[in-house]
Amino acid sequence: MRLTAFTDYSLRTLLHLGMNRDRLVTIQEIAETHLISKNHLMKVVHQLGLAGYVDSVRGRNGGLRLQREPAEINVGAVIRSTETDFYMAECFDSSSNSCPLSANCHLKHTLAAATSAYLAVLDAQTLDMLLPPGPDKPALAPLTFHRIAVPA
Repeated sequence: MRLTAFTDYSLRTLLHLGMNRDRLVTIQEIAETHLISKNHLMKVVHQLGLAGYVDSVRGRNGGLRLQREPAEINVGAVIRSTETDFYMAECFDSSSNSCPLSANCHLKHTLAAATSAYLAVLDAQTLDMLLPPGPDKPALAPLTFHRIAVPA
């Protein structure tokens, strides 16, 4: 599974804002720091604002800041709001599925379970958990992964 550039840039923007909570951050700064097109980043920030993650302050000394506390921003929710679909294969989209194996194929169920597991890990994370430790925030324990048995 691969995230779109739009989602990648959205996450980078939120992380950047989360690491700079003490000040307003400009789109230009984020674009230069992360080597992202300013025009593309403007679209990302606009969508993050519509979704209630980012607040923009207009004017000469304006900029961006998080609209919510980092602990209130769920990574899974951000990804769901920025990705267009989670179709792992053609058979996930019934409107365009032309696979002749669909009726008797168990691959779709296995891929659906894998997608659910992927999203479950992301749902368990908040932006705060992804930010580096600082004076006010101790380092978190690393994530542990468990094997998941997928029914045949």
